[in-house]
Amino acid sequence: MICRVLAAGIAAWLVLGIAQAAPLEAYGQLPTLDHFAIAPDGKHIAYVTNVQAKRTVLINDLAAAQPVAAIALNDDQKLRDLTWGDGDHLMMTLSITRKAVGVTGGHNEQYMTQVYSLTEKASYLLLAHGDYQMNIVLGIPDVRNVQGHTVAFIRGVTFVNQQGVAALFQEDLGTGRRNSIVEMGSSKHSTEWFLDGDGNIIARTEYDDDAKVWTLQIKHGAGYTTAFQTAAPIDTPWVFGITPDGKSIVVLSPENGQTITRQFSLATDKPEKGPELGDDGYVTPINDPVTHRLIGFSRLDQNTSYHFFNDADQSAWDGLARAFPGENVDLVSWSADRKMVVVQVDGKRDGSSYFLIDLNTHKASFLGPVYQGIEPTDVAEVKYITYTAADGTRIPAYLTLPNGKDPKNLPLVMLPHGGPAARDTPEFDWISQALASRGYAVLQPEFRGSDGYGWAHLSAGFGQWGRKMQSDLADGLRYLAQQGIVDAKRVCIVGASYGGYAAMAGATLDKSLYRCAVADAGVSDLRNMLAWTRDRYRDSDSLALRYWERFMGAENRDDPKLDEVSPLRHVNDNSIPLLLIHGKDDTVVPIDQSETLEAAMRAAGKPVTLVKLESEDHWLSRGETRERMLAETVKFLEANNPP
Repeated sequence: MICRVLAAGIAAWLVLGIAQAAPLEAYGQLPTLDHFAIAPDGKHIAYVTNVQAKRTVLINDLAAAQPVAAIALNDDQKLRDLTWGDGDHLMMTLSITRKAVGVTGGHNEQYMTQVYSLTEKASYLLLAHGDYQMNIVLGIPDVRNVQGHTVAFIRGVTFVNQQGVAALFQEDLGTGRRNSIVEMGSSKHSTEWFLDGDGNIIARTEYDDDAKVWTLQIKHGAGYTTAFQTAAPIDTPWVFGITPDGKSIVVLSPENGQTITRQFSLATDKPEKGPELGDDGYVTPINDPVTHRLIGFSRLDQNTSYHFFNDADQSAWDGLARAFPGENVDLVSWSADRKMVVVQVDGKRDGSSYFLIDLNTHKASFLGPVYQGIEPTDVAEVKYITYTAADGTRIPAYLTLPNGKDPKNLPLVMLPHGGPAARDTPEFDWISQALASRGYAVLQPEFRGSDGYGWAHLSAGFGQWGRKMQSDLADGLRYLAQQGIVDAKRVCIVGASYGGYAAMAGATLDKSLYRCAVADAGVSDLRNMLAWTRDRYRDSDSLALRYWERFMGAENRDDPKLDEVSPLRHVNDNSIPLLLIHGKDDTVVPIDQSETLEAAMRAAGKPVTLVKLESEDHWLSRGETRERMLAETVKFLEANNPP
């Protein structure tokens, strides 16, 4: 039985009681607490705070319940990950938007890893010193204990004959500032490496974008042999992990409309029977923090569930989860012995909060809310529902209902997610909760083409931009109206990325369905989006281009079908106010997708407003601009569809 107590130490000052509903700024701010990471020895905990729009990484001594270090982040630095190398070294992976020196193409989101030493009370960059290399990283570094030394293994970039090539570097965190190349990849193929618990390479994967072939190679001595190779024009397999005994490697492979679990012996390369993971839902590996081998997996269906291979591990997790009945519990971080655990809990009782679980004492300490100023009473109810589209397709959805209102004839905000091969989750969603706090019901449809619901649901969206993916939204509105929950005459649509496209399409392709539309970082011209992608990757047949063409239903950028579903080509059909929001530093959807649509609508005399966000990327990573996006959206909704 876990006893829940309030810790006197970490972030207790964040708990503020309020009598009235939370202000809009509380939802729009970046998380007050985020990125918790426990040191392997369980003595320190690191996390990022956001106070008065200033992001700071704090390190606390758990025994003394007080901070021992504070690392302020620059305004242009966006924290993406915190990982402890050992009890002394904290790795902070950050990104900035900029153009790399000596590299062709436009601006990119570039990642770097900064290491902070508690002993030295100083920071330094990985890959900062070396010839013919960049200090950017191509993923979160792996850490291994190699003969008593903490060594970071980093996938980075080196140069051969003035051409960038992926390489695996190693850098001793104890001695620091020196690195060496463990192995270089191919100049033509994308390469990733996989290590055992001692830091030895045991396998690598290569993807040949020209041949559209994915290969798993297992290392034997100084060379490699091919264990598995498959055609992968768009959907590539991925390495799930190393088996608990360390003798085999597990691969998930999309094949013939389903995800196949394949397992290969590291000794013989031969296929073996792998674990049963199923095809539906997002599946994420759970690795032992010491051996780095698989010990289980989590699955995201309606909620997140955890499945461990060992009965004792499963019993320990089930006991932990029972301390939060009826709430969604996510594993965030744990110590090397897995006895000190940080979880994020989402639900009506605890709101969205972090807890530190000590499995030695069976106590749970409250670390603080994800968002300061939002109490559990401010969190609106989220229901998982399903409805049937016009052609009989089952569409899952999350419905958020405003507190204190009878769920009858409510105004509705349609909130389609980005991707489109993505999905919404049951965790606290700041946008839907903010809109519900203003009195709106919010529907997040998992339209066909959404990921995490099986291949059949995903593939049903191929070629359906502006078509059935769009009508799935309308069918959700009709279902709620038939149930009497919403007023079909008081509906607006809001979305970002692909959801931004859906909002633009809602204004131009869907006749008389919505009263207004808000599109953040949306695609207005599918033809130009394909051309931009081609130019960005300097390839007329890249994987990224093939991905877009499959969902858009186009043979190439000149396919006339693209104009049929491009909002830019249908501005004369628009009859509702449209608010466009776009970050100037967006490297995923260029801002001219919004600028071009605004110009065309103004020329046609249509109601449109464009808000440009300074120094903002595709993901609203900066607090100031995120708050502005939310404020502009709510002001626009309240003016055109009063709650």
